[in-house]
Amino acid sequence: MSDIIIGIDLGTTNSEVAVVENGQVIVIADGEKKMLPSFVGVDDNGQIIIGETARNQYLVYPERTIKSIKRLMGQDTQIELAGQDYTPQEISAIILKRLKGLAENYLGQSVSKAVITVPAYFSDAQRQATREAGEIAGLEVVRMINEPTAAALAYDARQAESRHVLVYDLGGGTFDVSVVNIESGVVEVLSSHGDNQLGGDDFDQQIVLYLLEHIQDTYQVDVRQHSKAMARITRAAEQAKLLLSEAPYAQIEEEYLLEHEGVAIHLSHELSRMAYEEMIDDYINATLDAVHIALKGAMFTTSDIDEIILVGGSTRTPCIRERLLNEFGFEPHSEVDADLCVTMGAAIQAAMIAGQEVNTVLVDVTPYTYGTSAIGSLDGAPYPFMFVPIIHKNTVLPNRKSDAFATSYDGQDAVEITVYQGEDPDALNNVKIGEFRVEGLLDVASGNVITLTLGLDLNGILQVSAQEKDTGMEKSITIKNALSQFEGSSLQSAQQRINSLLGHMDPRVIEHESLAEKELPVAAEITTARELITKAEGLFEQVSREDQEDMVDLIETISNCIAAKDIQGLDAPIVELQDIIYYLES
Repeated sequence: MSDIIIGIDLGTTNSEVAVVENGQVIVIADGEKKMLPSFVGVDDNGQIIIGETARNQYLVYPERTIKSIKRLMGQDTQIELAGQDYTPQEISAIILKRLKGLAENYLGQSVSKAVITVPAYFSDAQRQATREAGEIAGLEVVRMINEPTAAALAYDARQAESRHVLVYDLGGGTFDVSVVNIESGVVEVLSSHGDNQLGGDDFDQQIVLYLLEHIQDTYQVDVRQHSKAMARITRAAEQAKLLLSEAPYAQIEEEYLLEHEGVAIHLSHELSRMAYEEMIDDYINATLDAVHIALKGAMFTTSDIDEIILVGGSTRTPCIRERLLNEFGFEPHSEVDADLCVTMGAAIQAAMIAGQEVNTVLVDVTPYTYGTSAIGSLDGAPYPFMFVPIIHKNTVLPNRKSDAFATSYDGQDAVEITVYQGEDPDALNNVKIGEFRVEGLLDVASGNVITLTLGLDLNGILQVSAQEKDTGMEKSITIKNALSQFEGSSLQSAQQRINSLLGHMDPRVIEHESLAEKELPVAAEITTARELITKAEGLFEQVSREDQEDMVDLIETISNCIAAKDIQGLDAPIVELQDIIYYLES
């Protein structure tokens, strides 16, 4: 194998490594996970631990675990770890060395060169520190590219027409926004602005402060002096934040946080998405101020922007998408995983430097928005059929989202749930695709909360459920072919634009350095086979009956091999099915 250059996203919360193989971007997994938590620690035996193991240790031994080191890059400071002092570059180098090892295990060869991404707003000192970290890890940093540039590359920068794109990048520890021009494979950053001390960590901290206040009010105990309890609260806050991206409420449960004056202190509290978004409103406002500063720097207004790309896991916070939609009048893109697109772009840049050809990396998305109707306002006037989007157009599939609604009058014992597909703010102008009724609600005052959940899979099957929050009573419907029943030129056009990364992924998987088991590659083969079956089933509507029969036979063969754990038997039918899918997508 020729000398290869890897792409690395060295992130505040998580880091990833990717390569290009046969024109396709592969994000290399650590076991089954593509993201390596950016945690470094020392275990009981004095050994360095990295990633998920270190993150888990942080809950018990935060004093010998380091996280969010990216925030200290470029600073003349030392970090103590288990009695020893380290520079931020050294801690970052430990993470980079682990990523390098993952790549080498996967590729079966040594790796010495990398493209590493940095926030567009990183200073010279921070960039130099990143380069030094790479050198410490044994990597020649052939290029550092800005994260928005990498993200734009991942969204297929080869289109010939010129586009003005706003890249909104909100990660765990940093925020930056860039205005870029993309044309014929060239990504040019026109202006950038941001804050190297603003990110998802700050969102977590707001939840932590909220929980500390709740404990203080409940038990009259200040938890700040108890490091292990604080670590558990911090982890609970992170998990609540993630859950609130998908659901309107998060139940936070941490038993036996500590003991105070002979009394066990427990944490049991429900946090609503509305309360959480109020906590972080100032931070979101700060990001939007930065957006307008970046626009002004490029001498643009919102009307000059053609597309918005969301980067970083923190952009999954629903109010961010809503605020950007209100500012620009159109939906941000989300075709590529917000956590992985920077890594993918780094790998694409690395492949370009190495002279490789790169294909598109877009994955399957829904070409429509799905939601329901509710009492609200339209054009400034009260209106009973306002459309409330839940799963937005261009959302990666499969996907599951929830939102909360409330009864409108006292004693309301039933609600009608109607599901629509479309983009119009007036639900009646969209396409009604299903409805059902939830009866027997509590006889209570108005405001009884009903949680509505929509789940859309790769096959176009939409699962809809409504649950009365206080009782757990639930009703649901299944809407089959939610995608295919609206087939037409727009859907076909969308499908032609989108090539699935999953169907062309190399079935190999790296082995964790600390594991001797040989079952990981087996699990990876089976996972790849299942993903291929799902993809093939999603293409049935596009093929002839003869091709459908061939695909069914291959799917049956692959399914039988999976059931029998016949890994060798998977090889031939997987190749045949991949060939058919490749032909259909060409």
